[in-house]
Amino acid sequence: MSQNKNRFLPLLLALCVVIGIVIGTFYTNHFSGNRLNIINSGSNRLNNLLHIIDDQYVDSVNIDKLVEKAIPQILSELDPHSAYISAEDAQKANDDLKGSFSGVGIEFTIRKDTLHVQNVVKSGPAETAGILAGDKIVSIDGKPFVGKTVTNEEAMHRLKGPKGTKVKIGVERYGEHNQKEFIVTRDNITTKSITAVYMLDDSIGYIRIKNFGERTYAEMLAALFELSSEGFSHLVIDLRDNAGGYLQSATQMANEFLPKDRLITYTQGRKSPRTNYRSDGRGSYQNIPLTVLINEGSASASEIFAGAIQDNDRGTIIGRRSFGKGLVQQQIGFSDGSLIRLTIARYYTPSGRCIQKPYTPGDENEYQLDMVSRYQHGEFFSRDSIKHTGPAYHTLLGRTVYGGGGITPDIFIPEDTTNVTSYYKEAAMSGLILQYAYNYTDENRQKLKSYNTMPKLVKHIGSLNLVEDFASFAENNGLKRRNLMIMRSHDLLEKYIFSRIVYNMLDEQAWNEYVNLFDDTIRAAIEVLRSNSAFPKKPETKSKKQKKVACTRTNSGNTFTC
Repeated sequence: MSQNKNRFLPLLLALCVVIGIVIGTFYTNHFSGNRLNIINSGSNRLNNLLHIIDDQYVDSVNIDKLVEKAIPQILSELDPHSAYISAEDAQKANDDLKGSFSGVGIEFTIRKDTLHVQNVVKSGPAETAGILAGDKIVSIDGKPFVGKTVTNEEAMHRLKGPKGTKVKIGVERYGEHNQKEFIVTRDNITTKSITAVYMLDDSIGYIRIKNFGERTYAEMLAALFELSSEGFSHLVIDLRDNAGGYLQSATQMANEFLPKDRLITYTQGRKSPRTNYRSDGRGSYQNIPLTVLINEGSASASEIFAGAIQDNDRGTIIGRRSFGKGLVQQQIGFSDGSLIRLTIARYYTPSGRCIQKPYTPGDENEYQLDMVSRYQHGEFFSRDSIKHTGPAYHTLLGRTVYGGGGITPDIFIPEDTTNVTSYYKEAAMSGLILQYAYNYTDENRQKLKSYNTMPKLVKHIGSLNLVEDFASFAENNGLKRRNLMIMRSHDLLEKYIFSRIVYNMLDEQAWNEYVNLFDDTIRAAIEVLRSNSAFPKKPETKSKKQKKVACTRTNSGNTFTC
């Protein structure tokens, strides 16, 4: 009997195995969609989730689009600057920093669903073909380009293209009844990161830098050479509203002004060992009196440069507290042309302060509203309202500086709200001033061409009552006339209108020269340089608190006491 039991035992075991496989398969097929393998890692769970959606979801799903929407959400949980850039946007993002792209060479604006040529690149493909500022582009490659299809993205898509390719552009020209067509051969267009270089007076040179791209350092050397030919002995570098760019460009620039072996910045992260960036002593402008202008729009590479100058006591920083972006991104590309910018380290200034302002991972809204918060609690108007969240650090001379939220300037310049009215705010924010200035330029372009310099052009339009003309235009476009407010804000309205006409008729350099005539921060920089106080001095005693410095306007409004 025992032998018979032993004979059937292998068969019984085999039967149990088969039954177990059947039951396991049944439960796997029926319940795997509800419970993933508990030993899966996070990345495996994501892969499994996408597979299940693709395999079992009630409707067909475009997995690629689903992933494209999910990646930004994942990155946003890390920090405010880790980001996903689609293949469509990646080229433009890189063009801005590389300083060149292939296209037709025009600057355009969209008015009433029509593409208006605002400026043409000198000696560029469009100018060579005969296109003029003021032309309205109404067709591209024989197809109408008007109405709702006219967007910035679509215009760039149609006008940009590989070098050597041709595009047929149809335009309507002011004063001419027939449409004109031009064949434009696309070519490499250089975009400059330095938008203004000129002398503020007989000895003070001025350089405005809008970003830190691949060519910025070379552009700066050319700018300094140009100023040298005009005999400059003092320098203003304007980094206001410069959102940053390449670290290398910022360190190369700082190197020109620092003595040998001075720390410019260092980076460090969990997987990124500390890397120091030091000056090599070969800079040609190590002793020139220097001021650097910053504001709440100055970020990243701008803050690296300003921090290096401040912490090494090399020059005076003037303006308002900078943005506070101290995170280092590494660009990682995907095969489809899209890419991510992943934060891998933090920037630190020579004194050791991290300039990144505080943030809560995943709470991007609060981070983006930081500027509104600064404005509301008065930081734009009073140095005492600046909230320092980080510890105190010290420069080489022992001056106190703070981390945890941007670069605080040595000399604070409040935002000027004198004579600002609700009428002026609405006129400016609604875009009505821009529209009026463009319309005026377009209608008077032939007459204005004879005024080929900023002073000549401003003198001419200054003899006209353009503010009154604007008020009528604005009223016809929905902005109620308020005569008392118009009188109070008359100078502001006039300056804004004039600045846009100057920009439309001349270029960005002329625009900078005009707006700087009335700029409080420029005036303060000139005052500092003329008084030979650009080089910071050692505090009297280390135990004493460093005196807070701010500039106040005199009654005349033309000079400052610092």
